Amino acid sequence: QVHLAESGGGLVQPGGSLRLSCAASGFTLDYYVIGWFRQAPGKEREGVSYISNSDGSTYYSNSVKGRFTISRDNARNTVYLQMNSLKPEDTAVYYCATGNLAAVVAGVYDYWGQGTQVTVSS
Repeated sequence: QVHLAESGGGLVQPGGSLRLSCAASGFTLDYYVIGWFRQAPGKEREGVSYISNSDGSTYYSNSVKGRFTISRDNARNTVYLQMNSLKPEDTAVYYCATGNLAAVVAGVYDYWGQGTQVTVSS
């Protein structure tokens, strides 16, 4: 059974860091594109980053570029999102998802985790 589990969210002060994890079971993560999305209250789900399965290329939205880093640990079947210099506007529920197309369009992703809350506040 395919299962994705996010972890690592929490409350952090502005300027702080968090590392989110997306652990997979039931399938091998490195066969797929892995995307990170976020959704703040009252807002649409936003694509944040992805890492491709073919060459490991990465993408970041303009809002997180230079602050967030996506990486893959195939031995642990886990993808990480390192988030530095966090801002209050980064507050959202963060989701990871798997797909076969390297894009930040939610509709092309097939399996989703349940999300982890990130709150950036002083």
